[in-house]
Amino acid sequence: MDGFDGRIEVEGCDTIPKLFWHQVKARDQRTAFREKYLGIWRATSWRDYGERARAVGMGLVKLGLKRGDVVSILAETVPEWLYADMGTACAGGVTNGIYPTDSAKQVDYIVNDSRSRFLFVENEEQLDKWLDVRDRCPSVARVFVFDMEGLADFEDPMVMPLDELMAIGREHDKTSPGEWEKRIAASGPEDLALLVYTSGTTGPPKGAMISHRNVIFQLRNADAFIPLGSDDEQLAFLPLCHIAERTFTTFLPLRSGAIANFAESVETVPENVREVAPTTFFAVPRIWERFYSGIAIRMKEATWIGRLAYRWAIGIGLKVAEAELDGRKPSPLLKLVYRIADWMVLDNIKRAIGMHRIRFAGTGAAPIAPDLIKWYRALGVDMREVYGQTENCGLATGMPDRIKLGTVGITAPNTELVISPEGEILLKGPHVFMGYLNQPEKTAETLRDGWLHTGDVGLKDNEGYVRITDRMKDIIITAGGKNITPSEIENQLKFSPYISDAVVIGDKRKFLSCLVMIDYDNVSKHAQDNNVPFTDFTSLCRAREVQDLIWTEIERVNAGFARVETIKKFRLIEQQLTAEDDEVTPTMKLKRKFVSEKYKTMIDGMYADAS
Repeated sequence: MDGFDGRIEVEGCDTIPKLFWHQVKARDQRTAFREKYLGIWRATSWRDYGERARAVGMGLVKLGLKRGDVVSILAETVPEWLYADMGTACAGGVTNGIYPTDSAKQVDYIVNDSRSRFLFVENEEQLDKWLDVRDRCPSVARVFVFDMEGLADFEDPMVMPLDELMAIGREHDKTSPGEWEKRIAASGPEDLALLVYTSGTTGPPKGAMISHRNVIFQLRNADAFIPLGSDDEQLAFLPLCHIAERTFTTFLPLRSGAIANFAESVETVPENVREVAPTTFFAVPRIWERFYSGIAIRMKEATWIGRLAYRWAIGIGLKVAEAELDGRKPSPLLKLVYRIADWMVLDNIKRAIGMHRIRFAGTGAAPIAPDLIKWYRALGVDMREVYGQTENCGLATGMPDRIKLGTVGITAPNTELVISPEGEILLKGPHVFMGYLNQPEKTAETLRDGWLHTGDVGLKDNEGYVRITDRMKDIIITAGGKNITPSEIENQLKFSPYISDAVVIGDKRKFLSCLVMIDYDNVSKHAQDNNVPFTDFTSLCRAREVQDLIWTEIERVNAGFARVETIKKFRLIEQQLTAEDDEVTPTMKLKRKFVSEKYKTMIDGMYADAS
């Protein structure tokens, strides 16, 4: 394992607090991140970042934070998240993120399961969730609010503005010289660093316990697949309680010095990407699908000459992408024609989505259609798929120089990956988590014989490239005994600009059917452009023209699969789902088990006529 069984360090530091404070002193006035304020992107230096985190941490110490106490953060992706995170870590606490889309009921569950001592909330909306359940959360001693807008007249002995906490921290720092440094020095690599609650597609979220050693190892290891330097620019917009965004926005810059730019909101991501023009961009498949859908719809509305130019240019791009994917060098003539296509068309598309400076584009956290990766590579965006999960602190496989479409790359350095006799992917290495909080049975089920049992089904070819076929629990066995991996079909369906998500049904059934969640923006625009009358989301789903549109998209996907794998019937989910709904995870993935149970009557109706 290249010496990784012993001491694991970055810049001579073996814990997050030690590395953070080392970089604060080393980088001083260099820019750590930016946020947009009154229309201008404003920079925060490493020194200011460190001072604010220190004020937060020392404030928590003054108010009674003990080593190992859990501090939860309920907020969107904002700089204050980082101050609370690093302040907590350096003071000896354990940070736990709560999805900002979680309901009051979910906040109740996570705060109690984690036994959170303190809670940070972003604003009045998030504070209201805690106020709804405060009587059921006895462990919480204080709540701190980042943004007090709308709360000027609000008074509660347990609630305090962030500014007040920081003022307490600065005062305590003056009267306790050396306390901050002593607490940082006391952090150990095997200590619990953070809790990350999995999004819970099959049940209540589980709190994965991540150690400092897990994180520091991944920072040492990431260079193999994620080349980041101090001149790189990123956009921070995914929830920071997700291990992927936490890694890219909080942890990787501790090593690389890359600058994170905080998006104004999830809705403004396309606009902010164009303004920042990041050099590195990691997003879950849903975001990449959204960018593609926007271009696909725009091309349908373009003039005939615009459509012709796009088809020609993307066709040239696909030829180059296919040559590279096959390990061949494009011919000099093809490269010349591609440069012309890029100059005339493709560069404009990249600029329209803010991807013209990209050096690394990553996708992960959920399956993605290989054709979507090929499309981005045809544009000239170097997209690569990575694989990992919360339980191994992020990265397990990635793409080296050679890309194999349909795979998630090769095993990361200093990591062992094997396929069990049942086809399950097993992992071993210093990044494997400590277990699930309060759930010894689930921990024992996941960590067996020294291996992390990922729950993912996969294959490994003779060159070491790994292909994920599905989740163990999601494999469909039809009434005829045919094993089918639904994710492959679902990924192709989501490639359609009109389909947001899909769940393929068919376990112990005679044929496959499907529940579809439409992309409201694109489908409603299609309806308006074609004079299809509708009054609300339900009536839009029931319109014959919309049903025909979705069936056309399903038939397109069916054409690429064997007859037994084709979808024979479908139904649309007739309500517009948000992350607050039980049917979806905070990352907007449909929960297969929950959807199958909630829409059982609708599903049974599709099979009622099957003899």
